[in-house]
Amino acid sequence: MHSPKAEELVERRYDRMKSEVLRRAIKVQSEILQASGGFLRQHGFVEILPVIISPVTDPLRHATGRAEVEHYGHRYQLTRSMIFHKQIALLTHDRIFAFSPNIRLEPVELADTGRHLVEFTQLDLEMRGATREEVMDLGENLLIHILEQVGERCPEEMDFFERDLVVPHKPFERIAYREARDRYAGDFEGVISQQHDEPVWIVDMAVEAREFYDREDPDRPGTLVDMDLLYPEGFGEALSGGEREHTFDRVQQRIESTGLDAEEFELYLAFARRGLPASAGFGIGIDRLTRFVCGSRTIEEVALFPKVPGTLSL
Repeated sequence: MHSPKAEELVERRYDRMKSEVLRRAIKVQSEILQASGGFLRQHGFVEILPVIISPVTDPLRHATGRAEVEHYGHRYQLTRSMIFHKQIALLTHDRIFAFSPNIRLEPVELADTGRHLVEFTQLDLEMRGATREEVMDLGENLLIHILEQVGERCPEEMDFFERDLVVPHKPFERIAYREARDRYAGDFEGVISQQHDEPVWIVDMAVEAREFYDREDPDRPGTLVDMDLLYPEGFGEALSGGEREHTFDRVQQRIESTGLDAEEFELYLAFARRGLPASAGFGIGIDRLTRFVCGSRTIEEVALFPKVPGTLSL
């Protein structure tokens, strides 16, 4: 007996899998992957394999459900981001990156945003001993390189999507988090993204707005040394990152201050106790970047197997 839900899923996806839109979008995505990986290797980065399951992963304060499995009496979580593993990997190499699958069980209310998926791939990178300024400069150069390469290698695809791909100019504009929040209120990132024609940085988030691993500025208590990059034209968040807390005392204090259970992070704390390097880095979503480059209305249009919140997906 065929499941009605399965039949509905296949009917919904079958023709789309053969569509010219998806075929060309995946070509663009392939060039994004090649351009970004090549750029990072040229800048001394070593690619590492992603972590799929672990006893510890990003806590993520917003309403994201956990995906867990039990194996031989141990409980593992599916990776929500590789933040802790990136810090630990720097014990091996000074500059690392991974194309990391992330699983985030987003609430169904986010199904219609056009930019949220339950499963997505993130280009995650980290630099030992780096400052926020250094990773912001790297992020600007990386995005510019990707857009230039896609423009050169995918002219037919850009014509197909009627996309006039504009390469932004450095340095990108910066707006402080509190200034943006006070000026625009509500969904200030969405408003700022909509009102700009080039990428914009949001910097210096309030400590209560982010996770415990983001480094608090010792000279400005309550302010983090971090950043988000927003795409222009209303495409929203591009990347998120900053400097990291890395000393055991600070990590433990920050965990306690957020009301999280320190036992949940005991493995990570054990590494911090032995010594983690100071670092900075960011993650940039490949699916969202593909959507932006193609100028697509929704992320589902440019993803091969999109997992939209609340929807049965292949």
